[in-house]
Amino acid sequence: MMKNLTRKRILVAGGAGFLGSHLCDRLLKEGHEVLCADNFFTGKKENLAQLSSHPRFEILRHDVTQPLFVEVDEIYNFACPASPLHYQHDPVQTLKTSVLGAMHLLGLAKRLGAKIFQASTSEVYGDPTLHPQTEEYWGNVNPIGFRSCYDEGKRCAETLFFDYWRSYKARIKVGRIFNTYGPRMHPNDGRVVSNFIVQALTNEPITIYGDGKQTRSFCYVDDLIEVIVRLMQSDDTLVGPINIGNPAEYKIAELAHQIRELTGSRSPIITKPLPSDDPKQRRPDISKAREFLGWEPKVPLEAGLKATIAYFEGALSLRTVSGPDLAPFLDHLRS
Repeated sequence: MMKNLTRKRILVAGGAGFLGSHLCDRLLKEGHEVLCADNFFTGKKENLAQLSSHPRFEILRHDVTQPLFVEVDEIYNFACPASPLHYQHDPVQTLKTSVLGAMHLLGLAKRLGAKIFQASTSEVYGDPTLHPQTEEYWGNVNPIGFRSCYDEGKRCAETLFFDYWRSYKARIKVGRIFNTYGPRMHPNDGRVVSNFIVQALTNEPITIYGDGKQTRSFCYVDDLIEVIVRLMQSDDTLVGPINIGNPAEYKIAELAHQIRELTGSRSPIITKPLPSDDPKQRRPDISKAREFLGWEPKVPLEAGLKATIAYFEGALSLRTVSGPDLAPFLDHLRS
């Protein structure tokens, strides 16, 4: 049998997480071999259950704060808790994951001559004074706040990627991911979409932090994976950073009312004080993604929310919630 010359062996660090697991699905559908590396702090084996018997899929329990020695053609780095409740649980470990993880995976990519993607974040912009945010904006970030372990960790990771690119000609791709939602979000991750849906489905009060006038833009996971793959497949001269997200902007209060309506929930909507350093507005300028990758999101918010709600209905009924025991920590933050 002739070998598939287009098949690649691809490492997805953080591949058991929300985004990483969807990426594993996509890469396998394209005919590649996929090695998922995850320490399962927030990643879930359930996210990969559909791939357990796939002949081209392999799982490696590994923490990227330690070196990794494998042979691959491409690397995607998604290894870091992405929700405030999870990354604030152990801020030192979060920072180490972003910084040491980037160093170890860049070193691996340098040795192998492999192309490497960094899942960066809109959090590098902090509480932005420029709206919408362009890639040229340097951000407004508190370096010593509760969110700094994640915000500054991701900023430092970007620095490492570009230093490896300048110093060693590493084949890098950097995408700044804005709010993303969809099936396989962790029900207890504290992010707004998952929070609202779980509260609505259980008829608990839907909690808005602040006055609800702060805005976010929400990208459905399938749209996000599409642009990430396009960026990785692009010419090596396009390194980024590239904003990837949905530029449609919604007030948090609007989102709460829409989710309550779509779930048919009886939940009251209540407000609590806004956490420190929480951005007032967040919206990507995706001009570069449109120009260089021919991409823009296609899934409307209502359609994406319906699919996400259906997933959570199944997850809650099957009691498939897993991950770190954060109950005391969550209660403290929400009090």
